[in-house]
Formats: sequence, C-alpha cells, structure tokens
Amino acid sequence: MCGLSGYFAYQRSPAQSDAERLERLSQSMHRRGPDADGAWASGDGRVRLAHRRLAIIDLSSAGNQPMLDPDSGCALVFNGEIYNFQDLRGELIGAGVQFRSESDAEVLLKGYLNWGEGLLQRLRGMFAFALWDPARRGLWLVRDPFGIKPLYYADQAGRLIFSSQVRPLREAFALDTAPAPAALVGLLLMGSVPDPFTISRGIHALSAGHALWVTDQGLGQPAAYASVSALWREAARRPENLSSEALLERVRTAVAASVCVHQVADVPVGAFLSAGIDSGALVGLIAEGRTAPLQTFTLGFSRFRGTGLDEVSHAESIAARYGAHQQTCWISDAEAAADLPKALLDMDQPSVDGFNTWLVSKQTAAMGVKVVVSGVGGDELFGGYSHFAQLPQWRRLVQRLGRVPGALPQLAGGLGLGSRFGLVHAKAAALIRLGPDLAGLYLVRRGLFMPWELPALLDADLVREGLAQLQPPRFLSDALGVDDGFAGDSDAVAHYATIAALEANNYLRNQLLRDSDWASMAHSLELRTPLVDFQLLRELAPALVAPRPPGLSGKRALALAPQPPLPEAVIDRPKSGFFVPMGDWLEQASVLEDWRHVPQLARPGCHWSRRMAYALASEWAG
Repeated sequence: MCGLSGYFAYQRSPAQSDAERLERLSQSMHRRGPDADGAWASGDGRVRLAHRRLAIIDLSSAGNQPMLDPDSGCALVFNGEIYNFQDLRGELIGAGVQFRSESDAEVLLKGYLNWGEGLLQRLRGMFAFALWDPARRGLWLVRDPFGIKPLYYADQAGRLIFSSQVRPLREAFALDTAPAPAALVGLLLMGSVPDPFTISRGIHALSAGHALWVTDQGLGQPAAYASVSALWREAARRPENLSSEALLERVRTAVAASVCVHQVADVPVGAFLSAGIDSGALVGLIAEGRTAPLQTFTLGFSRFRGTGLDEVSHAESIAARYGAHQQTCWISDAEAAADLPKALLDMDQPSVDGFNTWLVSKQTAAMGVKVVVSGVGGDELFGGYSHFAQLPQWRRLVQRLGRVPGALPQLAGGLGLGSRFGLVHAKAAALIRLGPDLAGLYLVRRGLFMPWELPALLDADLVREGLAQLQPPRFLSDALGVDDGFAGDSDAVAHYATIAALEANNYLRNQLLRDSDWASMAHSLELRTPLVDFQLLRELAPALVAPRPPGLSGKRALALAPQPPLPEAVIDRPKSGFFVPMGDWLEQASVLEDWRHVPQLARPGCHWSRRMAYALASEWAG
C-alpha cells in the first residue's frame, strides 16, 4: 500500500522545476507510505517516477520502489497488493525468471515482461500502477477492476502527470483548480464525485478495470480489460439455481478463499468488526485458519452506550465467539467534533461519508496495526439493501400507473406511497420524471437531491453545464454499458443483476471504496476488502442472481459460512446501517455551515447528508 506519482513529458522537454514539483507531490503523500520513498528518472529526463512505501510484503529494501529491471530498462511504481503473487511468482520461476526480492511489485514487473498486457487477466488484488517501457516509449497506467485503489492523471501541454491523490496533484503542478461542474452536480445528487470526473476540471480518474497507454504520440484511450457490470450481465444470462446445501457450500468456499488470500502479508493483519453480518462473517472465517487470536477493532460512540443504538455488545459477542482479541474504540461527542475538521482536511475529494472509517482507522493505527480487513461490499454483493426488493416494486407500480390516465399525478402527491413502499413523499414526483428505468429509480432511492432542485443551490450556469455532462440518470446507466438493465431468464434475475451493478459502479466505487482509501491512508493503515474481489464475484454472481432457496435470502448464506455460524441474535437483527450522529457533530464543530442560509436545508428534519453535500459543494466551488 503506497502513494505513487510521476510524469511523462511525451511531446516536450520537462521544465527545470518539474522534478521539484514531483518531489513536493510525493512528499505531500507521506502518510500513504511512511516507511520508504524513492524516485527514478529516465536518461533524457522526460520520464520521472516517485513512490512512497507502506511496507507490507517483503519488508526489506529490496521491495522499495520505483522498481527497475536492469535488462529491459522497465520501471514500475505500484500501489496496492497482488494477493496471488506467490502463485504467479512460481509460474515465472518455472519459466526461468530470476527474482531479487520477495515482493509482489517485482512479480508485476517480471509478469509484464513475460506476459505483456495479458498479465492483467492473471492478477487478483487491489492495485493501481504505472509502468514505463522504454522499448515502446510508453507509460502504462492500470487500475484494478473494482477501482479499490485510486489513480488520477492530468494531460497538461504535452505532459502526462499522475498521482494517487487529487489534491496534491493539482497543488504541486498548478493545474486548473476550477471545480468540475459534473463533479459538483454528482456530489449533490449522490454524495460523492462520480468517476471518471474529479473535483478539478483538468484531472481525471482512470476508470476501474481500465488501462491507458501514453506514448510519444500522445494519450491513447483508456481501454477496459475487466468489467464488474459484464460479470453481472453474464450471470443474468446464465443464472445457477442451487439447492440450499449447494448454495451454502458455494458461498462458504468462495468467501473463505477470498479471506485466505487477503491475509497474505509480512505484518499482522487485523479486522474492523461491527455488529453486522459482513464483518462478523469475515472474522469467523479468518479465525478458522488461525492459531493466534485475531485482533479486531470496533468503533463505539459514548452517547449511545447502553442504548438500542449501541452496537458494541453485539460486536463483542462476535469477537468472543471466534476467540478474537477485541479492542473497542470509544469516541465521545467532543472528540468526534474536534476530529471532524482534521478529517475534512484529509479528504481528497468531497464526500458525505468516510468519517467513521477515519475515526476507527485513527484508533487502530495508534495501536501499531498496519493492515485490517473490512466487511465493505457485502450488501452490494449479497443484496443486503432494501432497495434490491423495493426498486422492482416501484418499477412495476410506475409502469402500471403509467397506463392509467390521471394516475401519475396522484403518485406525485405520494398518496399511500410513503408508508407502503418506504419512499419519502418528497421524492414521489421524481418517479414520474426518472422512472420507470432502474437507473432512474436508483437515483430516486440513492439521491440526496433531485436534478431539478440544483439550480436553487448553486450557480445556475455551473449546474446547467454539470447536468449536461452527466445527463442524470444517464450517467448511472452508462456505467452498466447498456441503456437500462440486463436481460435475464426472468425479471427477478435481471433486476438483481442490474441493481448490483448499479451499486458496484456508483455507491460502492465512488463513495465506500474511495472513502475507505483516503480515510485509512490518512493514518498509514492499509484497508483490505475480501468481499470486494473480482474472482469472488465471478464465482458467486451466477448463484446470487438466481432465486434463493427458502431461508437463504439476503446475506443469510454469508452469515452461515463460518463454523460455527454467526449468532442468531446478529443474523436476525433488523438492518439499521451504522448510525453516526454526524448532524450533531457538524453543529458542535462549527464547520460546513453554508447550508444555514438555504431555507429548504434549514428546516427542522432535513437530513444532515443533504446539508453536508450542499456545504461541501459550496466550499469546493469556491
């Protein structure tokens, strides 16, 4: 886990100050890699790579980067982990390749020299890397299939610059700091900036599962080599209807394998543990293969201690069940309010989420831990969110009412809809404008604001430009690679696959994974996600899209995967999400207060996430 940066002056000589700028950029990412730093430049100075290292695999200096191959002249900087590197290393050794280190980075470098771009089909892990190949006079940028690890780039007057973070990149190289309209609009709509946009006009995110070549001829087009949506689409075409026993065995085998490879490290690996099924199941499966107790970390809020909102007791019961060494990190309101401004400064791009991860990462890193696993991604994979059931209901309702004259205006008034379908009345009219396509319904369900609300919040011209770039809800369906939804052997199968792909391409990628990265790396902590794994998705998607056997809906199969399974008290708990009193903390910290002068946000009962999204958009808009 590291911070990488560099540039390739593909059509001009670099400026004298460029090396200093890159050094400043790399140093500003010190917390991403406090263990070592390095830099490399080509003979003509047109290519320069820099790296900050958090040493996890092969702790010796042999694993430091930039990593060079003396025979080919290739140079690599890499952020992330290749979990199957030992298997790949064995293949390469069998082919006569010699290694100088025990690192996964060298496996990437040697793998490219032996398999070329076919290397990408062999990798299992989370990664972003840049590889310079002098034979092609090209720089190769690559990002993992889910987009777990970030990679940003800017094309500036014949020079390609890249980095693991947006803020240091734009500051070090004096890039266009004007906010990208699509980013601000996306932030207000969904609570985060949608890839491939970033908060800065001139900086782009390399899309998940894509690779990009930059040569003397200039930038190529990002090319997809792996697609989460394509896996869900294929699963919808060929669902596997399994018996209860077969489904349980499939889930247990696949998740246990993912858990196993996510333990690969030369330092101890701990785990975040909440009261939920996702992290609890991971802890149970990890414990099966360990002789020493697993160290687990739970975030508790003092104000909820002993109340129905306190999840600590459930988490501690899970830890006790699997013999884990549990650490509960209690956070007071005063401490949270004092830390919130610090977290906002660490935030690489605006987001309404991530503070809870920042808090627990701070506490975990303070105990000397460098790597943790997290249960993020379980709801998106196993259909744990209520809208996996709600959105198909809404779609059928809108389609049915659309055939009845005068029915849709009644729907706009929310007659009976709020209580029956769990939809707030204020969004009822959005179904008319955005439904019945699943992408539109997803925006209604997930959206903080609706598109037509935005001109009253930000500059009208900026909003107009941002909406034209995103074309909501078009930007959601574009990520699927189809206009709306996937064909399947039944509506239920197609609906599940489509909603799962929408979640993976939007909420999971742009919010949960991105927030997990900046919030953990702010404390030099590597966060791993065994339930967000391309191989795991390939193995489970065909079984999960099919109708589940009785008693195995939602995440129950995951809960039963460990031996012994999770306690019934945990499995049967109503899903409530991880409640964070952000509204009160925002008030106490006296930050992001711009919302107070907006009547619709100042009303009592307005959710804090809407206020925070607006305040962040206003702040980043300048």
